[in-house]
Amino acid sequence: MSTTTSPSVRKGVDWAGLGWLFLFFWYFSGVTQLLILLSGTTGFAGFRDAFFLSSLWLAPVLLLPRWTRGISAVIGLVLWGASLVGLSYFGIYHQEFSQSVIFVMFESNTAEAGEYFSQYFSLWLCLALLVYTVVAVLLWRRVRPVSLPQYSRVPVAVLLVAMNLLYPFYKQMVTQGRSFDEALEKVQQRMEPAVPWQLVVGYRQYRQQLDNMQKLLEQNASLPPLQHLRDSTGDAPRTLVLVLGESTTREHMHLYGYPRETTPNLDALAADGKNLTVFSNVVAPRPYTIEVMQQILTFGDEQNPNKFLTDPSLINLMKQAGYKTFWITNQQTMTKRNTMLTTFSQQTDEQAYLNNQRNQNASQYDGVVLAPFEKALKDPAPKKFIVVHLLGTHMDYRYRYPEEYAYFKDRQGAPAALSDDQVETYNFYDNAVRYNDFVISSLIKRYSAADPNGFLLYLSDHGEDVYSSGNHDRLGRNENAPTRPMYTIPFMIWTSPSWQAEHPRNLQVAASRPYSSSHLIHTISDLAGLSYDRFEPAKSLVNDQFAVVPRWIGDPYKKDGLHDFDKLPLDKSAPQQEIVKGSRAPTTAQIPEKVRPPHEG
Repeated sequence: MSTTTSPSVRKGVDWAGLGWLFLFFWYFSGVTQLLILLSGTTGFAGFRDAFFLSSLWLAPVLLLPRWTRGISAVIGLVLWGASLVGLSYFGIYHQEFSQSVIFVMFESNTAEAGEYFSQYFSLWLCLALLVYTVVAVLLWRRVRPVSLPQYSRVPVAVLLVAMNLLYPFYKQMVTQGRSFDEALEKVQQRMEPAVPWQLVVGYRQYRQQLDNMQKLLEQNASLPPLQHLRDSTGDAPRTLVLVLGESTTREHMHLYGYPRETTPNLDALAADGKNLTVFSNVVAPRPYTIEVMQQILTFGDEQNPNKFLTDPSLINLMKQAGYKTFWITNQQTMTKRNTMLTTFSQQTDEQAYLNNQRNQNASQYDGVVLAPFEKALKDPAPKKFIVVHLLGTHMDYRYRYPEEYAYFKDRQGAPAALSDDQVETYNFYDNAVRYNDFVISSLIKRYSAADPNGFLLYLSDHGEDVYSSGNHDRLGRNENAPTRPMYTIPFMIWTSPSWQAEHPRNLQVAASRPYSSSHLIHTISDLAGLSYDRFEPAKSLVNDQFAVVPRWIGDPYKKDGLHDFDKLPLDKSAPQQEIVKGSRAPTTAQIPEKVRPPHEG
């Protein structure tokens, strides 16, 4: 006589049943994260976090095995609905859903939302989602009860919760020494790749950062206008452009004497005519984006860092002068660090947010700014001021350029002391610089083709040390251990022929002046012909009254935190390099020095 044993009374653990349960719960987060990983959009972290967090849903079904199919159906339905959002977004944009997407969604009106839906709605997407749903149902049909010994059910369920939620808190607060709020933020970042936390955490962070931004905007709106504002340029239509780069040091630009050919397009523009002026001695005040923007877009500087809160911004100034203002950005839109950037963007009349990636370490190319830039150029407003904010050469460098720009692949031109892994990173950065050259030159060419009356000014927010200083063993930025590559930035101005004719000015005499970008608002005001009570000619790089002063770098909020950039030591052992012929900038050598290992900022 033979007998059969039901799954509920089998001896030992039903590992196959447990595997099907886990696969079912993982499916709703894992498919999207796997597609993101395989597409090369971002790294392994999101896939890893989604994998571990999927095990959390095993806790209720292991506690109550009798209701396994019902519990898994309810949980699966919630996860399925939440996963459709992220999966559809990836299918359309090839990006990961984030709080930035939520911000853009809520900032768009109903008509815009309808246009997006009609533009991207497609049969293939519907079929893909249908297949995705069918597979989910088939997986659910394989789900079966998995019974653990009575004494082990609660401990296992508690272990799953502790492993996914409690231990990360412990690690952040005890091991890393962070506060509860900081630990909560880190744990939420870890949870965000998985559904439904992708929506829950994203919306919570969106609301939090939106509240912070609204407070800053209200504070900005309450500021009094600049007094005695005058515009000497008359009533002629004009378009002025400010292009803000990211993490690009001029020491990796062939235009500034770097041996590798990282700037072929800018080299050609500089050698071709008199419209482009390349400034060879400009530095950033700090090596971090937000802190720099609080100075270069306002009257704040290293000695008056809080003026970004108490004085009008560059956007306020241009709007008061009668310009229609635009902000086109490929930076992340709504994150804790980028709230200040979004606040500046919201001061403008029109915005184009192009980067909704959850992580900076994701493929996002600056070429996306070209189409909205051309659209802004065609706007009928007689006076326009356009800000274009690039992602530039920000880490992770390999995500900053498409495959066809992988120009540097070997050791040729790289420091001999670098290891193979370091050479790979070194090449990633130079390839990113070469793609940045394409983007900047394309912006200039499109601007020129529009026959504008005005100028385009490009600079990077700060630099980057990519194995350039000392023993070629430093990577990144560290304000506590500064090196020259962290602060030496490209700075150039392209002026239209009509603007040059109406506003003759010899910019070449200023090309080698030592300057800090913290005073940028005075230079732009001077170039635009604007004067007002706070304007200081001595702080304008292009003014005859320009005065050479110490170029302060460092943390202005820290005691003894400021240092004179020009007192940083030079590496005397490195050979000097000359600016490429025809670049219209004087010979220069910017040699970095040894620093301690950097931190992210």
